[in-house]
Amino acid sequence: MGTTKRRSPLTDWTVLVPVVALVALVFSWGRELPGFAVVLVALCLAGAVLAAVHHAEVVAHRVGEPFGSLILAVAVTVIEVALIVTLMADGGDKSASLARDTVFAAVMITCNGIVGVSLLVGALRNRVAVFNPEGSGAALATVATLATLSLVLPTFTTSKPGPEFSTGQLTFAAVASLALYGLFIAVQTVRHRNYFLPVDTGGDADTGRDADTYQVDDHAAPPTAAAARLSLGLLLVALVAVVGDAKAVSPTIEAAVAKAGLPQAVVGVIIALLVLLPETLAAVRAARRDRVQTSLNLAYGSAIASIGLTIPAIALASVWLSGPLLLGLGPVHMVLLALTVVVSTLTLAPGRATLLQGGVHIVVLAAYLFLAVSP
Repeated sequence: MGTTKRRSPLTDWTVLVPVVALVALVFSWGRELPGFAVVLVALCLAGAVLAAVHHAEVVAHRVGEPFGSLILAVAVTVIEVALIVTLMADGGDKSASLARDTVFAAVMITCNGIVGVSLLVGALRNRVAVFNPEGSGAALATVATLATLSLVLPTFTTSKPGPEFSTGQLTFAAVASLALYGLFIAVQTVRHRNYFLPVDTGGDADTGRDADTYQVDDHAAPPTAAAARLSLGLLLVALVAVVGDAKAVSPTIEAAVAKAGLPQAVVGVIIALLVLLPETLAAVRAARRDRVQTSLNLAYGSAIASIGLTIPAIALASVWLSGPLLLGLGPVHMVLLALTVVVSTLTLAPGRATLLQGGVHIVVLAAYLFLAVSP
C-alpha cells in the first residue's frame, strides 16, 4: 500500500499569497507602474485580502471574542494610519483633506456598509438578526462622540479660519480620542466583555432569546498556539501588503479620478474601501455563521480605531507636515453622519433587526457614495 504524502502548511495558498503580495509591494514601491503591473499588483491585493480574512479568523478562534475582532480592527487601522500619513507627506496641499475624507469614509462604510450587509445576511439566515444591544450601543456612542469631536467641531471653531483646529484644539482632540479609545478597549475586553459576545439564538432567532446566553466558543477545536502565532504573523504580513499595494496603485487611482473629473474626496473613499475589505469579508462570514455580534464588533471597532488612532497620529505628524490640515466636514456630510447615528440608534436599541434595518443602512451608504461622486 502506498502512503499519502502530507503537504507542508508552508505551501498553502494562505501562506504563499501574502508573501507574494509583499514581494510585489517591494518591487512596486516608489515606482511609476505600467498598466500590466497595476493589474498584477491589484490581483496581489485581492489575494492578500482573502488571506488576511483567513488568518484573522484563525487568530480569533484561538483567542475568542471580542479579542479576535479587536486584533483585526487595530491591525488594519494602524497600517491605514501609516498609509494616510505617507500619502499626506507625499501629496502636499492637495492632500490636506485626505485624513478627513478617509476617516469619514471609514465611518460610513463600517457603520452603514458592514453593519447593513451583516444584518441582511443574518436576517436572511434566521429571519431576525440577533445581537447584544448593550455592547453595540456602547460602541455606537463612542463612534458618535469621536466623530463629532474630531470631524464636526472643526467646522464651527473660530480660532483658525476654515474647517481647521488650532494647535491646542488638535491636541485636545487627539488626547480625548486616545482616552476614549483606551476606555472602550478596557470595557470591551475586561470589565464588560460579555456585552460583546455573540448571542446564542438556539438556532431560531424568531422565537426570542435569553439575554444572558452567549456563544463563548465555536464547536470546532481551536487551533494550536503555534498555528495561531503563525497566522498572526501572516495576518500582519497580509495587512502590510494590502495597504502597501493599495498605495502602489493609488497614483493610478488618483489619475483616474482626476481624468474622470471627480472630486478629490473620492480618493479617500476608494482607499477606505480597499483597506476595509478584510474586515468586510470577515464580518459577512461571521454573520453567515449566526454571529452577528462579531460582525458588529468588527464594524464599530474599526470605526472607533479609525478615528481614535488616526487623529492622534495626524496631530503628531502635523509637527513636520507642511500645509493646512482640514478636518471639518461640510454640511452634506454632517447630515449623513447625523442620519447614520439616528438610524443606528434605532437599529441597535431592540437587539434584533430584520431585512428592513439592513436595507436602510445600505441605502444610507449608497447615498454617501453617490454624493461623493456627485456632490
